[in-house]
Amino acid sequence: MKRKDFLRAVSGALAALAVSALPAFAADLEGKLVIVTSYPPDTTVTVKKAFEAAHPGVEVEMLKKKTTAGIKFLQETATNNKADMFWASAPDAFEVLKGDGLLAKYDVKVQGIPEKVGAFPINDPDGYYKGFAASGYGIMWNTRYLKAKKLPVPKTWAELADPVYFGHVGMSAPSRSGTTHLTVETILQGMGWEKGWALMKAMSGNFKTVTERSFGVPDGVNSGQFGLGIVIDFFGLSSQASGFPVDFLYPPITTLVPANIAIVKNAPHPKAAAAFIEFLLSPEGQAVLLDPKIRRLPVNPATYAKAPAGFPNPFKDPSLGSAVKFDLDLSKSRYNVVNSLFDVMVTYRLDDLQNAVKAIHDAKAKAQGKSNADADKLIAEAEALVAKMPITEAEAGKKEFNAIFKKKRKKADTKVTGRQAEVEQQWDEEVKANYAKAKELAEKAASML
Repeated sequence: MKRKDFLRAVSGALAALAVSALPAFAADLEGKLVIVTSYPPDTTVTVKKAFEAAHPGVEVEMLKKKTTAGIKFLQETATNNKADMFWASAPDAFEVLKGDGLLAKYDVKVQGIPEKVGAFPINDPDGYYKGFAASGYGIMWNTRYLKAKKLPVPKTWAELADPVYFGHVGMSAPSRSGTTHLTVETILQGMGWEKGWALMKAMSGNFKTVTERSFGVPDGVNSGQFGLGIVIDFFGLSSQASGFPVDFLYPPITTLVPANIAIVKNAPHPKAAAAFIEFLLSPEGQAVLLDPKIRRLPVNPATYAKAPAGFPNPFKDPSLGSAVKFDLDLSKSRYNVVNSLFDVMVTYRLDDLQNAVKAIHDAKAKAQGKSNADADKLIAEAEALVAKMPITEAEAGKKEFNAIFKKKRKKADTKVTGRQAEVEQQWDEEVKANYAKAKELAEKAASML
């Protein structure tokens, strides 16, 4: 054989080998992929470009919906499904869809992904959804803002309830954000129902605002609208990497849970969906998570070799996310109730809560260094009224009780009907009365000092 013919034959053999080494679905993917996702454009656009570069024949369409809205959308369109994938951070959201029979099983081909991150399994044991990144919850702050206002850097959730932070904190509502829901649920599981809600309301009394979307919190901190925000980690880390004067930390009471992706049952483009999962978990896809606009924690330990200095590594720092052994079943069992409780007690009663908490702050400030048992008793009663819960933990976890909360209120005056309306009205009357009485008692205590 002539040298030229020999080289041509070798070249052809190598090309054939390369093609055969590709995943079976790579050669005949559908030309479209539709993904329902709660992620912001910085994440979706960056990953979309990287995937489409790796698979030039596939066009990705991102349907932007908040986590709770995404669940509802897939439930309502199940009989005529047009979506291929669900992509979000909250594992309990995937459990809801899995329980409804709306997800398809898929076996990942990529190797090198551990079984757990922190104390939490990365993938659904039943195979319906996969973890592609880890997520933790914490506090971000604007360094210039804190310096200008002479505010200390908080290290724990409890410190955010300190009077010094009154009017300086922002957070979104768990009913509007799956990641915020997980933050609230993490605090409840880490501290217990009564103590967790007491702290949550004490912190909320210091809020400047409850934002309409989860990314409204980092936007507010980045721009200095408020100084501190309660966020999922990648909001803080990506803002910092993008040059904003911000920092981020994980409080001791936090957890790490996987951010997930799943193929929807009866997906119209199943091969493209499978390719997207494989890409996300591949070395190339995991490296995209380190992009300054994304800054998520990869689930492949090898990817951290490419991470910038100081980047959190849950596979080398065993304390990260280990304080709370997150119970997914518990979270799922009271998902709707927790969201409704927060809206009734905080989102739509924020002014009343702020007034009560401010009165308590003022009374405690006057009480410092003084001995007045009657005033101290009134202050303690006021704090107990703010902390008081309309239902117990046992009641919150009842399946039939959760089932009545079918409508999410986008505004305080959003109409709800039936048993949900009755319960929320009852809660609201009790909470409003408690906040008003707490303010009255705290002001009375202050007048005695």
